[in-house]
Amino acid sequence: MTYSPATPTGTPPGTDDEESSVPASVLAFNASDPSGAGGLAADIAAVASVGGHALPVVTGAYARDTAEIFDHFPLDDEAVAEQARAVLEDLAVQVIKVGFVGSPETLGTIAEIASDYADVPLVAYMPDLSWWGEDQLDQYLDAFRELMLPQTTVLVGNHSTLWRWLLPDWTHDRSPTARDIARAAGEQGVPYTLVTGIPLPEQFVENVLASPQAVLVTAKFELFDATFTGAGDTLSAALAALLAAGSDLGEATAEALAYLDRCLDAGFRPGMGHIVPDRMFWAQPDAEGGEEEADDLPATDGFVMPPHDTKH
Repeated sequence: MTYSPATPTGTPPGTDDEESSVPASVLAFNASDPSGAGGLAADIAAVASVGGHALPVVTGAYARDTAEIFDHFPLDDEAVAEQARAVLEDLAVQVIKVGFVGSPETLGTIAEIASDYADVPLVAYMPDLSWWGEDQLDQYLDAFRELMLPQTTVLVGNHSTLWRWLLPDWTHDRSPTARDIARAAGEQGVPYTLVTGIPLPEQFVENVLASPQAVLVTAKFELFDATFTGAGDTLSAALAALLAAGSDLGEATAEALAYLDRCLDAGFRPGMGHIVPDRMFWAQPDAEGGEEEADDLPATDGFVMPPHDTKH
């Protein structure tokens, strides 16, 4: 699948066809990630990469690097509500995306907002929260189950994460299938669940979109020999943007999974921790064309960056 940067189509702003040239908007609730690996940084880049317009609502901030999360500082739920309401009163939102929002109170606030816009699909991503304190984690997961899942159109999460959360009393010898997990989510009102990272033999994983009644989309990928940070936010944000642009759920899921695979294949290690998906891999110059383009640039020999002196 080939990706290219989104370019405006249609007629210039100010004409009757202006709306046709406006990218679809995704209202994204997530925490700020200073490492750029996940959170709102992943949402913004992934949504833009597949041609959407991200409306990022800050729900809190991580203290983290590319290897681990040290802490999280939630924003007051009223501050989250004020951000979202201001945007919703001004822009048409096609899809809502919810990542990690930090507190049961904020989950309640977002659920209330989502219920006021019941016709807008909601994509919810449940990350691995094993880094969090047990009491905080249990309260958050309970609130997510009771408040957010009834508002959710598509739930996205890793197989092991969703298994531990939605099927904690699983006693069968076999692992739960995507449909087993989708049934558990369906009991809370979720019509569709995208289960990622289902282990397969010979270093492959399967990603499955399922409803409580049937498997809808399956995609098999070779497992990368690397540890990534930010893959889940990337996938769920891309899915939200593709749905916002008008793709049906099956098509959007297949394209979002293919996009993530390309992001991981082009992933890079910006620090000493894990690899970060390259969400703008299509914007990188080709190896063959890079030298030719460089030859056309003016010479910069002797150019020295000035020191970053304080001006106070």
